[in-house]
Order: sequence, then C-alpha cells, then structure tokens
Amino acid sequence: MRFIRIAFAVLLVVLMAGTAFAHFGMVIPSEPVVTPEKRSVDVTLSFSHPFAGEGMELVKPKAFAVVHEGETQDLLGALEETTVMDHAAWKTGYEVQRPGVYTFYMEPEPYWEPAEDAHIIHYTKTIVPAFGGEDGWDEPAGLKTEIVPMLRPFGNYAGNAFVGKVLLDGKPLPNAEVEVELYNTEGFAMPTDYHETQVVVADEQGVFTFACPQPGWWGFAALNTADFTLPDPEGNEKPVEIGGVLWVYMHPYSK
Repeated sequence: MRFIRIAFAVLLVVLMAGTAFAHFGMVIPSEPVVTPEKRSVDVTLSFSHPFAGEGMELVKPKAFAVVHEGETQDLLGALEETTVMDHAAWKTGYEVQRPGVYTFYMEPEPYWEPAEDAHIIHYTKTIVPAFGGEDGWDEPAGLKTEIVPMLRPFGNYAGNAFVGKVLLDGKPLPNAEVEVELYNTEGFAMPTDYHETQVVVADEQGVFTFACPQPGWWGFAALNTADFTLPDPEGNEKPVEIGGVLWVYMHPYSK
C-alpha cells in the first residue's frame, strides 16, 4: 500500500507538471506599426498563458509608460479596465504626434502563484514604430530586467530569426533562460505539451536567437530569480521570479 501511495503521488506530480504553463506579461498594441492614415494605437495590458489562451487576473500595474526619443511619458492614469481571455486586464489609446520609435512598457504588481510557491513580476514591453521612424529601437528602456532587440523588432516576416540580448540591472545576463510563445489567436493545436513553450538559453553575453515560424505576436520572457523576497498571503517570505518580456510581431508574406 505504501508503494502504491508513493507511485500515485509521483504520477500526480507528473500530471501537474504536464499541465503547467508559462506565464507571460502582455503589452499588445492594436497595430504593430503606426501610419499617417491611422495615427492612434490602442494598447492592451494583460497576464496570461498566451498559447493556451488561458488568462489570469492583472491588477492595475505599478507602472505603465511610453518612451520616445529618450523621454518617458507616464500613461498609468490613462488606463481603463477591460478583459482579456475572460480575466481582468487594462487598455488605453495613445495618439502618436511625431515620427519615431515608441516603447510601451509595464511593471506589474507582484503576482502570487501558489503552484510555483513564488511571486512573479514580468517587466513587459513592446516597440512600435511610427511614420517611418526607426532610430533607437535597440536602446534599453531602463527596466530592472529586459530584452534588448538585436534584430529590428518590426518590419519582420514569419521565419525571421529574432535576436535579443538579456539585461539585468543594465548588464548582460549570461546563460539566461528565455521562454518563447506565440500569442495563439488561430487555435493551433500542440503535438505534445512540450510544444507550447519553446525554450532557448542565451550565451555568455546574454544573446539568444530564435526563428519564429508563424505570423503573429511572439513573446520572449527571460526569467531570473530576484535578489529579494516578498511575503506570501500567510506572511512567509517567498522567492520572486522576475522576467524581462518583449513582444515582437511577425508578418506573413502576401501578394
């Protein structure tokens, strides 16, 4: 009987691991490029398992802003409540005034994840070009941890190899583990559970490469354990997973 109980417990752990999904902060604009014909962009903030289409609650973020030509504009007060994947999310509209590159970023409040016995903070950003401007797309936003693109993060086709550098406190993070998922709006099925989240390890300079096989929004989450802890709901100090998340859009070829 003791052997049976142990075997059952092991099987339960395996089954739970098989259904565990990666978490992604999401900052998704309504359009990946702003043109003179449509000068505004809607930006939606959420927290989810993007390939599985399973949402989680996102309380109002701690910070939300846009960076353009080195100037940061606070957008937190402009956020309105919405829902994404049937869970609480946030949105706002932004009117673009000048050409250039606009980096929208979010710092969420810590999310307590009982399944991982840890808090999660994903510093999430996306980079949107406007009116033909493109200077500054490879500049850091100054977040605690982030991915700096080394392939221009717009004007790309599905099949392109995305290249990024992981930073922690402004310095390259060697051997960082990066999780990758497609925002699966087309209902693609998985051959196995392993196919939901792709994983790549950065080199000694924090640089990684991943080829995106499908059109759509691709999320890259470089994960690390923070150098601080936070109390869980019972008041016990628990580790904090911090992630630098970047979303990049890949276009399909068309005639």
